[in-house]
Amino acid sequence: MFYWRLFIIILSLLTAPYGIAQMGSVEKNLKFTVPVLTINSAIGPAVSEYIIAEINKANDAANTPLIIITLDTPGGLSSSLREINQRILNSRIPIACLVYPQGARAASAGTYLLYACHYAAMAPATTMGAATPVNIATPASTPNDANEKNKSASAMEKKVLNDAIAYIRSLAQLRKRNEGWAQLAVSEAATLTAKEALKNNVINYITPNPQNLLATLIQADELTIGLEVVNLENTQLKTIAPDWRNRFITTITDPNIAYILMLIGIYGLVLEFYSPGIGVAGITGIISLLVALYAFQLLPLSFSGMALILFGIGLLVAESIMPSFGIFGIGGTIAFVFGSILLIDTQNPHFLISLPLITAFAFVSVLFFVVSLGIIWRKRKARIVSGQEELIGATAIAEANFTDKGFVIFNGERWAALFIDPVKKGQKVKIDTINGLVLTTSPIQKEELSHGIST
Repeated sequence: MFYWRLFIIILSLLTAPYGIAQMGSVEKNLKFTVPVLTINSAIGPAVSEYIIAEINKANDAANTPLIIITLDTPGGLSSSLREINQRILNSRIPIACLVYPQGARAASAGTYLLYACHYAAMAPATTMGAATPVNIATPASTPNDANEKNKSASAMEKKVLNDAIAYIRSLAQLRKRNEGWAQLAVSEAATLTAKEALKNNVINYITPNPQNLLATLIQADELTIGLEVVNLENTQLKTIAPDWRNRFITTITDPNIAYILMLIGIYGLVLEFYSPGIGVAGITGIISLLVALYAFQLLPLSFSGMALILFGIGLLVAESIMPSFGIFGIGGTIAFVFGSILLIDTQNPHFLISLPLITAFAFVSVLFFVVSLGIIWRKRKARIVSGQEELIGATAIAEANFTDKGFVIFNGERWAALFIDPVKKGQKVKIDTINGLVLTTSPIQKEELSHGIST
């Protein structure tokens, strides 16, 4: 037994180097995946969800040494930008941002994003900068007019501007990039080309595409997993496009689409209330309204704008029910238009509702609420002229003298009738109720006849 155990130990020692070599071979053959995420539109809620979700997935993976974000954006919402940057700053995997393809830009919010990433790069013939908050829209200025501009700026504008400056400076300090130019990009809306950005230490590299950026970082020994330096031959780029859910959110969070869905929802519910039917208008309205509300809770919604829209629609409905010689209609149209303009609480042009769309819907709303609903309301109030409902309240003529039972003539037809009071031949009676084929009637007094009740 002793010799057998000794044999096993010696065999293990002899084969150990081979096993270690095999493990090293497996490790060397490990394929590393670098996800490539794409931002090619304004940065909003859908872009934020897409980028954050993919960064989370990459951080959970074991073979991801780097994340690349290609960037071509005119700017976006501050809230969405800060959500993305917060996730980038807390990522255990380095993130490289590349302004790509040639001719792309990283304007406004894109500049903050570029500063937040671990590595910043630009393709040739790209630009970045103009990071002034859009609700301030401060033009480029000189030191001579700086004091005048500061005097005219409101306290809120100063707070927003100073907050933006502090934010981008903190990013520049963290990534050890040009802090002075970062401040100019916010306060003076300064811009740079790719070559100027590299010269001023605003970016790390100029590279034409993600593949070259990856090769540059690997050759500079910037990427490692554990103690192992990532090998270019064992690394592959994987472009990850937004999934169907993200594309759906992108569609409905377009302010124009959300606005249209909201109005379809309101139209459908009002139409169902005015003219109850099989429920198509109501169901369509509820679905559209719920989708619109979901979109609005992702967007910077102004509750004042929403209140004005609802108030305007209420006035238009009132105009259809109680014509006021146009007072309700004009007031409702004005409230509707101003509410639509103020509905999205941002000055970013990429998240504002189109003025031609507002004008078109204002015209359609006047036609729908004042004209269409007015006709429906008047038809609901009109007297029924067919069926059994026609009989109630109508006038008939007693065929002969009757005390409690007898017959009456109505529209040339002979009906059995019950009389509350005795009647004489030819006397007019009012039909109160109908039970099967028997009418219950009451005599018409002279006062009622004087008011125009007739056969």
